[in-house]
Amino acid sequence: MAQHLQREIGKLKKDLLTMGAVVEDMVYLATKSVVQRDTRMAQEIIARDLEVDEMEVSIEEECLKILALHQPVAIDLRFIIAVLKINSDLERVGDLAVNIAERSLFLSGQEDIGLAFNITAMAEKVEKMLTRSIDSLVNLDVPMAYQVRTEDDEVDALNREMYEKVKEVLGSHPESANCLLHLLSVGRHLERVADHATNIAEDVIYLVDAEIVRHTPEDFIEKP
Repeated sequence: MAQHLQREIGKLKKDLLTMGAVVEDMVYLATKSVVQRDTRMAQEIIARDLEVDEMEVSIEEECLKILALHQPVAIDLRFIIAVLKINSDLERVGDLAVNIAERSLFLSGQEDIGLAFNITAMAEKVEKMLTRSIDSLVNLDVPMAYQVRTEDDEVDALNREMYEKVKEVLGSHPESANCLLHLLSVGRHLERVADHATNIAEDVIYLVDAEIVRHTPEDFIEKP
């Protein structure tokens, strides 16, 4: 019985990592489509939304089946709970990648006004956060999870800087308001991806240490 449970948990972990790889790729390509004004790439990202939704449902059903059949306890129970939450976060990241791709489709049909801020740098930081959060799950790496949590503050700072730069450009180019607002949405969606990466990292901390750090300021947590 215990071996059967561990096999199912192993499969669950593999399925979650596959989903993580898919949404990582979606975020990268969606942002790339904005920078390169690539409508084909944007449309491909939008078309993959159903694939991620199906993965989410499949993983949730597998979690519920394990809970019903095996009634896991301790670390196994925490793992199932963490997977359920991370599964939801990854699905939302997929949705945000689709939102970015939709903004890309609009922007590609407008006059190129240039990017009001360094969206590539922001995207790279967010993508690294997402990768590290998933790596922290694979390796049960609590220090890496705490690192992701710290990096969220950096993305928040970039988000505030983005708003200021867009406001500045908007003052001198009011005719570009619609494009600037869509660019602002891209930045906001990236910031939300960073939030979900942080959620995943916090779930890894819960999984390994049985400690809930959500809503707890970084300064008040004793790091490993």
